[in-house]
Amino acid sequence: MKAVLLIAGLGTRLRPLTDSIPKCLLPINGVPLLAIWFDKLLAAGVTEVLINTHWLAGQVVDFVAHSTPPGLKVRVYYEPTLLGSAGTLVANRSFCSDGPFFIIYGDNLSDVDLADLYAAHLKHRPLLTLGTFEAEFPERCGIAKVDSRGVVRGFVEKPEKPRSNRAAAGIYVAEPEVFEYFPEPSESSVLDLGFDVIPKLVGKMRNYPIQQLIDIGTPENYRKANGGLS
Repeated sequence: MKAVLLIAGLGTRLRPLTDSIPKCLLPINGVPLLAIWFDKLLAAGVTEVLINTHWLAGQVVDFVAHSTPPGLKVRVYYEPTLLGSAGTLVANRSFCSDGPFFIIYGDNLSDVDLADLYAAHLKHRPLLTLGTFEAEFPERCGIAKVDSRGVVRGFVEKPEKPRSNRAAAGIYVAEPEVFEYFPEPSESSVLDLGFDVIPKLVGKMRNYPIQQLIDIGTPENYRKANGGLS
């Protein structure tokens, strides 16, 4: 089982914390966020992980070399220029060609049971199983419309007037065929899952509710994350 863990963000809203340490290595109650995700992926049965790097990439490479748990193989993909969430996946399409794979935004902290998410995906094998949560500020998120059977029937990224608070969590399972819905990359473009891909999958995705999720990208949420998930 494989996973793509997207961790190359600059963490600009967390400065000055991220001036000298990449966001993915910020400690959550003393444990680097990247280590938390490595442990969760390994516990779910993932054996290979691809991570993307950019800002302070050397620190991430050093962490992988010395702190990857046994049983997990980590491939590091350096981006001299950030490609965007979908751009990273396109650039590493061959890594994702073997079967269903996780896509995880590594700046989130969640109590999600990844093994259960994967099992839920295998029941129906949609192109994408979309992990969602109830967002406090839905206008900042990708908002999904879900029918009574759990099929995602609508999706809008960062809507001005959200019709619900059921938001994409950045924790997904995808089939390799999902790449048929990705736009062709160009040298000047940054491809984003929320804007460029997920809206095209409406009717071909299923919802997976996640109870708790914190995006650590702001000082307030970082403090909240260090208080722990209740």
